[in-house]
Amino acid sequence: MESQSSGEPGIAEIMRRAFEKRILIPAFNAAYLPMIKPIIEALVDHETFGLVEVARLEVEKFGAVSFAAAAQEYRRYMENRMNRRCTRLHQDHVPVIDEDGFKVDWRRLIREGLENGYDSVMIDGSRLPFEENVEATREVVEMAHGKGRPVEAELGAVLGHEKEAQPYEEIYRDKIGFTDPGEAKVFVEETGVDWLSVAIGNIHGAITKIATDKEKVRAILDVEHLSKIRQATNIPLVLHGGSGIQIEYLRKAIENGITKINIGFDIRQAYEQALKAKPNDIEYARRKVYEKIGQLITEVYGIEGTIHRI
Repeated sequence: MESQSSGEPGIAEIMRRAFEKRILIPAFNAAYLPMIKPIIEALVDHETFGLVEVARLEVEKFGAVSFAAAAQEYRRYMENRMNRRCTRLHQDHVPVIDEDGFKVDWRRLIREGLENGYDSVMIDGSRLPFEENVEATREVVEMAHGKGRPVEAELGAVLGHEKEAQPYEEIYRDKIGFTDPGEAKVFVEETGVDWLSVAIGNIHGAITKIATDKEKVRAILDVEHLSKIRQATNIPLVLHGGSGIQIEYLRKAIENGITKINIGFDIRQAYEQALKAKPNDIEYARRKVYEKIGQLITEVYGIEGTIHRI
């Protein structure tokens, strides 16, 4: 579907290989522009393939500035061939309706991502009725595939960003927002989407200034439910809210279709706490992000060296 002028394989091909080989691809959210550099450096130094990603939320409520600004910052480091080998740029969470319940000009934002060279994009119609989610996703697939870019969408509801979030125990026990395997099958067939973000017990990290200093809920995953989704869809599945998930569940999830995991809270917290300790010392904050990513790659996910296996 896509071509890569650098000679490296495109992200759709990389994701398909990772899906088939059960290799996890981490996607690190750059909530602030200076975080992009240490994300790339950590991936390169650990010879690990991963994504730099920016969501609308990070543009609107944190310091990513704009999708264009993030793409410009990312491209500063793409002259180096090893950097290009280890990472791609993903436009994360462009919602049709945002976490505050407001309608978003999602077509404009997706176009902005495509025009600024994002290697893949995500449309989030998960707050819409099923058929409307299908329609919005299908439209984005047509837009993106026309430019050779793959699309991620979400079905079900990965909660956590809403102002009035329910207790986690209640969400998991009652399977609130969980992706329905039957709907997932129809959704993939009708939209042609490349990757699907699923809700199986995962939860987004806090975004309020008060809550960001706290430890995130240690989510557990319904792996049996995930297995049904994988069998129904047979495409790479995505786990949003990856920070804090218990590793034993994550390892089982990789065996059952999870190919991409989004990590935002852990590295954003590292950056913000570093600046709180040493105000205006951006290099110190970058170092803390670099160290956190290194720890995640080596100690938590065990994915060092994946560029040699994908």
